Amino acid sequence: MPQPSRLDPIPSPEAVLAFPPRPLRWLFLDLNSYFASVEQQLNPAWRGRPLIVAPVDSDTTVAIAASVEAKRYGITTLTPVWEAKRKCRDLVIAPAQHRKYVEFHHRIVEEIWKHVPVTMVCSIDEVACRLLDNENSPEDALALARRIKAAIRTNVGECLTSSVGIAPNRLLAKLASDMQKPDGLVMLQGHELPDRLYDLKLRDIAGIGARMERRLAQDGILDIRQYCERRPRDAGAAWGSLNGDRLWFLLHGVDLPDKPTQSRTIGHSHVLSPSKRGMEPTRLTARRLTLKAASRLRRKGYRTRLLVLHGKFEDDKSNWRASIKLPRTQDSFVILHALDHLFPRLADAGKKRPGGFRLRMIGVTLCEIEAADGDQQSLFAALAPDDPLARETRTLALSRAMDRINERFGRTAVSVGPLNGGRLGAVGSKIAFGRIPEIEEFHE
Repeated sequence: MPQPSRLDPIPSPEAVLAFPPRPLRWLFLDLNSYFASVEQQLNPAWRGRPLIVAPVDSDTTVAIAASVEAKRYGITTLTPVWEAKRKCRDLVIAPAQHRKYVEFHHRIVEEIWKHVPVTMVCSIDEVACRLLDNENSPEDALALARRIKAAIRTNVGECLTSSVGIAPNRLLAKLASDMQKPDGLVMLQGHELPDRLYDLKLRDIAGIGARMERRLAQDGILDIRQYCERRPRDAGAAWGSLNGDRLWFLLHGVDLPDKPTQSRTIGHSHVLSPSKRGMEPTRLTARRLTLKAASRLRRKGYRTRLLVLHGKFEDDKSNWRASIKLPRTQDSFVILHALDHLFPRLADAGKKRPGGFRLRMIGVTLCEIEAADGDQQSLFAALAPDDPLARETRTLALSRAMDRINERFGRTAVSVGPLNGGRLGAVGSKIAFGRIPEIEEFHE
C-alpha cells in the first residue's frame, strides 16, 4: 500500500491502519545528567549528593549540568550558580573536566558497539542505533536495550544510567527516551501512533522552539493532536518551509531518510574567570581560541573566508560581535593578523562601559568554510624568503608544523605569542552538547 500523498484528505482510522508496516527501526540512548554522573563516578564521595558542574569557580556563571539529586531541588542546566546555592545549601559544585567527559563518551560508545552498531552519535550524551530485522521485534528490542543499559553501568560506571527510546524512526525514539527519566525505557510502536504522542507538548519535539510554536498557533495548531489531524500538505504549510510536511509523516511513524547536512562554521568560546576579564587576558585568550580553531580547520581539510569575534560583557545579556573578511585561507598567521584588526573594536566597546572593560565570555568563529581539496601548490614557494608573495606559503607550512609538534609533545609545546604567563588549560575544548571535541583538541 503506498504512503499517503501530500494531497490526501485527513486520514481516517482505517487509512492509518493502511500505512505500510512501521517496524521498530531505531534505539535512542540518552545518558542521564551526563556530566554530573561522570563527576559522581570519578568521586565516590559525591554519589547520591546534589551536584552541579560549572565552567568556572564563580557565582556569576551557570550550571552546565545538574545531577539527578540536584534536579529535585529545581536546579537545572543554565541555573545561575548563586541561585543553585540558595536552593540547596549542601550543593556540590564540580569544576568541568571536559576531557574526562570525552573519554567516558568514547568508552560508552565502544560498549554499545559490543551489542549493536552505533549509527549516529547525536551529541556527547546521545547515540542512535538502527535496528535490523533480526533484532527489532518488541521483545528483542526491549531485551537489547536492557543489555546495553546494564553493560554501561557494569563495565563503564555504576553512576552512568541512561534512558532509552525505541520507535519506528529516530525522532520518535528520541521523544520516547525523554518520556521516562531517569533510567527509563519506553517503546512506541507503529500501531500506537500518533495517539501516544498527544499528551506531549509541541515544544517536546526537537526543532519546535518558541518562534515555531507561535507560528503554528497563528495557524490554529496548539498541540500535537491538532497538527496530526491536518492533511500532510496543510501541516507542511503551517510549518512554513520546504518539506514542511516531513514532521507529519515522522509523527505517524514513517522512517524518512535524513536530509544531508554540512558543517558551515568552526569556532570556540571560553567563559573567563573573574580574575581574567580584563582587556589583555581577554586578548590572549582570543588568540588561543583562534589558534585552536585554525588547527581544527586544517585537520578537517577546510579553508575559511570570514572571521567572527564575539563576546558577552558582565553587565549585558546580549552578545557583542564583529567580523572581518579573509582571503581563502587555513593559515594561523593570516587569521591572527585579522584578529589583531578586530580586537580594537571590542576594546573600544569595553572602554565605554561603566566600570571599564569586563568581559565574561569571548568566542572566535571561522565562517564561510569550504573544502580545501584540489588546492594547487603555491607558485611563489620558491621565491626569496623576504618576498611578500612567498610569506603565506611559509606561514601555512609553519602552522602545519606546529600542529604536528603539539600533537606529539602536548598542548602549547609551541605557540604563537605569549600565553599570559603560563598554560591556560584546554581553552575552547568545552563541550557544546551537539559537538564532541576530538581528543586532538586537548593537545592544541
